[in-house]
Amino acid sequence: MSRFTFAALLSLRTRAVVVLAAIAVLLSGCQGSPAPGGSPSGTGSTTASPTSSVSVPTATATPSISGVYKPADAKGKAQNVPVPVMPELAKENSKAGLEAFIGYWYATYSYATETGDLGPWSQSTDVTTVSGAAYKKAVELNYTKGRWVVGGRITTPVVEVLWQEGVDTQSAKVQVLQEQILYFDADGSSGQQGTPEFNTAEAVKATYRGNSWQVTDNGLIVG
Repeated sequence: MSRFTFAALLSLRTRAVVVLAAIAVLLSGCQGSPAPGGSPSGTGSTTASPTSSVSVPTATATPSISGVYKPADAKGKAQNVPVPVMPELAKENSKAGLEAFIGYWYATYSYATETGDLGPWSQSTDVTTVSGAAYKKAVELNYTKGRWVVGGRITTPVVEVLWQEGVDTQSAKVQVLQEQILYFDADGSSGQQGTPEFNTAEAVKATYRGNSWQVTDNGLIVG
């Protein structure tokens, strides 16, 4: 048995704008192999390549409005960003369903980071928790008063669900890759120091409620 400690603190993608105190351990004494790419360093990053991958349906994306997708740049916000669409499999209360849901959930946060629109992400997240509220606040701060960000798109090459039969709340380990983020104020000036791209191992805890999954905690794997 491998022992992991999962602290619900923000990843590099949000710590530039929000500071949290550490909260309770998410998982302890879990069955399974070490987190993808090995344990992160003190900064929460890891450079090792994943040793395995999971083949699950990924969230598709369709334009919410007509027009050509244009990523954000120093001149303005992203335009016509495709909205993630939840795969049917992600609605199932099963190991495969949770794997698909987690991929979709990260896609919704990537979309929120790029657009400031938290709608799809909020529908799949318990925002009353410390971690959920903090992630929400981070996006809101990045887009308040005309601000915007450039970059920050997220991908999840590896999702490992630590499935337990007969329980509604399940846990997973996820390799998370995120592009560099640059921050801009309404006047086009650089709002703050950018956040570098990173490769981290994260923990996700999700509960099946009302025939759908909802993320109830998320943070870096720190030990």
